[in-house]
Amino acid sequence: MNPFFKSTTALGIALTLLSGPAFADMDAAKKFLDDEIGELSSLSRADQEAEMQWFVDAAQPFAGMEIKVVSETITTHEYESKVLAPAFTAITGIKVTHDLIGEGDVVEKLQTQMQSGQNIYDGYINDSDLIGTHWRYQQARNLTDWMAGEGADVTNPGLDIADFIGTQFTTGPDGKLYQLPDQQFANLYWFRYDWFNDEKTKADFKEKYGYDLGVPVNWSAYEDIAEFFTGRDMTYAGGPESVFGNMDYGKKDPSLGWRYTDAWMSMAGMGDKGEPNGLPVDEWGIRVNENSQPVGSCVARGGATNDAAAVYAVTKAIEWLQKYSPPAAAGMTFGEAGPVPAQGEIAQQMFWYTAFTADMVKEGLPVMNEDGTPKWRMAPSPHGVYWEEGMKVGYQDAGSWTLMQSTPVDNAKAAWLYAQFVTSKTVDVKKAHVGLTFIRESTVNHDSFTERAPKLGGLVEFYRSPARVQWSPTGTNVPDYPKLAQLWWQNIGDAMSGAKTPQEALDALCADQEKVLERLERAGVQGDNGPKLNEEQDPEYWLSQPGSPKAKLENEREEPKTVAYDELIASWK
Repeated sequence: MNPFFKSTTALGIALTLLSGPAFADMDAAKKFLDDEIGELSSLSRADQEAEMQWFVDAAQPFAGMEIKVVSETITTHEYESKVLAPAFTAITGIKVTHDLIGEGDVVEKLQTQMQSGQNIYDGYINDSDLIGTHWRYQQARNLTDWMAGEGADVTNPGLDIADFIGTQFTTGPDGKLYQLPDQQFANLYWFRYDWFNDEKTKADFKEKYGYDLGVPVNWSAYEDIAEFFTGRDMTYAGGPESVFGNMDYGKKDPSLGWRYTDAWMSMAGMGDKGEPNGLPVDEWGIRVNENSQPVGSCVARGGATNDAAAVYAVTKAIEWLQKYSPPAAAGMTFGEAGPVPAQGEIAQQMFWYTAFTADMVKEGLPVMNEDGTPKWRMAPSPHGVYWEEGMKVGYQDAGSWTLMQSTPVDNAKAAWLYAQFVTSKTVDVKKAHVGLTFIRESTVNHDSFTERAPKLGGLVEFYRSPARVQWSPTGTNVPDYPKLAQLWWQNIGDAMSGAKTPQEALDALCADQEKVLERLERAGVQGDNGPKLNEEQDPEYWLSQPGSPKAKLENEREEPKTVAYDELIASWK
């Protein structure tokens, strides 16, 4: 068994017994450090104990209190719920119920709390994709002011906000921090490193296409590789008799929307240059003015949700799903499609979430070598023909702690203590080894990850590289994530099913987005930061301007380009 995954069941039982009556307990903290953390921390043992002593002392006024927090169900949060929550309870005397539900359900609960003002949960780990929502509605506690004011007595002096790698994603245009990152993962390109380095495979590819098989830099090369592998007998290289050159999913389900808003459109080249998000037009195709007010989504108002780059993005996704993917993929959701590459029949996947890494490195899988190293690697995703240098090239999920204004102060304080505990320097290295979702610079650079890197297929190298800043969550152009996100899967689902052409589906999508923007503008609920729609103009006016939206190119196939994986990794060091 991998030492990073030792059983924590006994620890959980021991800590539960230790907790007994509600009181803060340093003995429980030391047992937790002995049994669970060991050397897997960026802090020395003395500093770990000092941090735990701070939690013991800060929690005393709240001992005996019961709080409820919620997150989506991924490996990192399962570890928090099953191991870290009982440990926190034993150490602080605060009883935490950490619920695990679907990501869509988390957003729904949060939306209900926003609309009703009733306190459903004391703390939410919800995606930083809602940063534009939180900044505009001002219903989430602004953590910058909270830590300096009302929450100062429960803010860990060793929290070290500067050590978090994702705070630019959780900061509003006002410069205030609204959420604290708890886990992060990117969507990257995934491929069978063993097949790509096989001499016969390389020779056959070079003979057919005239260039070297390698990590595709652009979509033209990805398409050639997908065509080359689909139906190919790979038994000579230890693979099955027939493989697929692409993996994806296409079921009309909320996760279909994430597949596009989670930066597929910017990968294709929709939107403007800018980090962490395109400005003034972002990867949802929403344009904002100089005051960060959304002014349009359709090309006629200066948006890009239905421009040529967007149509190209959706068209290619459907084409590759139909031509180069397992037949079942079209009926799959995000969760169902995620484990498929591990079954050994997929040559590459452009849109692969690193959250699946932990499940992709298990012993005995067809994609693992006997020595515990993977047969696959991950690399930056290729970009489409409309993409330009300086644009974001992929999505990074940043599930982040959010405290709502409607949560009573003491409950918010207790939840904030738990949030800091599960993201603390004491805990974070071990948590990252379990879930492989990095949030701290000190964790990414910990020696234990240097040691483990060869078994993680490029994940550590990516997170240590300068390239990672081009992967980012949804930005602040999106004024109401829950209302707008549902429009994507419903409309693009019509294109995936063939009920509408990609252009028709995107025309309907941008019109629907503008209806929501109009309603928000009329309601005035977001004040001076809310939408203020442009008047419609002839689309040609906007298409003739520099940047986004973009006019259709005569030729949407560029010269294919690949790079050797080992050269790519070397360039990052």
